[in-house]
Amino acid sequence: MGEWDFVGKLFETLASHSPMLGRIWLFLMLVFRIVILGTVASDMFEDEQEEFTCNTLQPGCKQVCYDMAFPISQYRFWVFHIVLIATPSLVFLLYAIHHHNKRVNHLKRCKYNNENLREERRFRVFYIINLLFRIGAEVGFIVAQWKLYGFEVTPHFECQRFPCPKIVDCYTSRPTEKTVFLHFYFSVGVVSACISFLEFCYCYIKWFCCPPRRSPENATTTRSSETPYRHASITPLMQICRLHITHIPKML
Repeated sequence: MGEWDFVGKLFETLASHSPMLGRIWLFLMLVFRIVILGTVASDMFEDEQEEFTCNTLQPGCKQVCYDMAFPISQYRFWVFHIVLIATPSLVFLLYAIHHHNKRVNHLKRCKYNNENLREERRFRVFYIINLLFRIGAEVGFIVAQWKLYGFEVTPHFECQRFPCPKIVDCYTSRPTEKTVFLHFYFSVGVVSACISFLEFCYCYIKWFCCPPRRSPENATTTRSSETPYRHASITPLMQICRLHITHIPKML
């Protein structure tokens, strides 16, 4: 479980450097994507290919028809979605940890000069870049899901591919449940993209258009006082993920 302790610390660091909208996005990421994908969806898609049936015994026909119906497994598509969406944030976390260590060293030397201000500005620019990549990934996956699967998993479709001898009828398992999940994950993706866009607008306006006027000492005190609360707010979510996410590797 050591890897989950490491991931938990990374998400806590992300929460400590994010505004409220960023923490809402993180909540959606942990609960409505990771936890649900590792619990409910894992059972639904466990026998996905085995339960896919066609009215022929021709060797290889069932496999090519399944590939025609689902070029990419929905479950693996959503797992890849989570990985790609989280990547910009994880890259930002590496920089945030480096930024935090430099900040601590400056505080120990009781220095706060122009170099600190430039470092703070670079930190904010990097966070904005992280948001832009996240928005692009969110929108890209929303469009990709719509193109690949649409909004409905049909219970029956006709297939005519080699080596099938004729047009065969194929049937998918649990089409209604999978349709509900398509709608659910599409909705979560739209909400996450909107939250990320609002967070981008909020951070850009606050940091670059009308930055607050306060002394460096107050800024340092405020950030250090906010961090424990933010860390405490995200830790229970990581404990929930740790309990349920063990199902995902078995499905891959």
